[in-house]
Amino acid sequence: MTVTFDPSDIRACVFDAYGTLLDFASAVAAEKAVLGDKADALNALWRTKQLEYTWLRALMQRHADFRRVTGEALDYSLEALGIEDTGLRGRLLAAYDRLAPYPEVPATLETLAAHGMRLAILSNGTPEMLEAGVASAGLGGWLEAVLSVEEVGVFKPAPEVYMLATRRLGLAAREIAFLSSNAWDAHGAASFGFVSIRVNRGGAPRERLPGELAAEIRTLAELPALLGKGT
Repeated sequence: MTVTFDPSDIRACVFDAYGTLLDFASAVAAEKAVLGDKADALNALWRTKQLEYTWLRALMQRHADFRRVTGEALDYSLEALGIEDTGLRGRLLAAYDRLAPYPEVPATLETLAAHGMRLAILSNGTPEMLEAGVASAGLGGWLEAVLSVEEVGVFKPAPEVYMLATRRLGLAAREIAFLSSNAWDAHGAASFGFVSIRVNRGGAPRERLPGELAAEIRTLAELPALLGKGT
């Protein structure tokens, strides 16, 4: 089920970073020659543990920044998969600061900006990680704001994280379209009150979570038309 929204009410698009604008799999892909047939397993386990650790730390009220969480999740994953290359950990963490954007991202942001849409990122990443990632991907010229959960000290989907966007942009939640490839994030944003759109790249089933989504798209290339901002 989806909620009905009027595209003319949307004044800003706020994007999750990792998995939505930036391809987190590109870090492991750069080391595929070293990892061989363990590359896909490492990519999946690292991402799973990274997210689990954010949720568990939030529940425990024991916050640590995303760089630390990402490193700890990687340590677990390398050990679990029996990967002992001593230089690999550092290379993978360094690669996380220069993740490749998904192919359609630059053109999508350019189109939206050309139609007067305000654009921002709202991410679990630290300010330093996000600054490096945005610069490496060449996305900074289209973004009004890059917002990190470090301002509130808790990870998404805590409501106070989403409130960062309404405060910074000076808009009501219903005037913001929130984009995430992570279903839990999209539902968290919808529960907060955003017009939340899931970027369902893998065609995964609908999640059974609070917060009704406004739409699902397969890639961000579909977003301008959905918002009435076609080329």
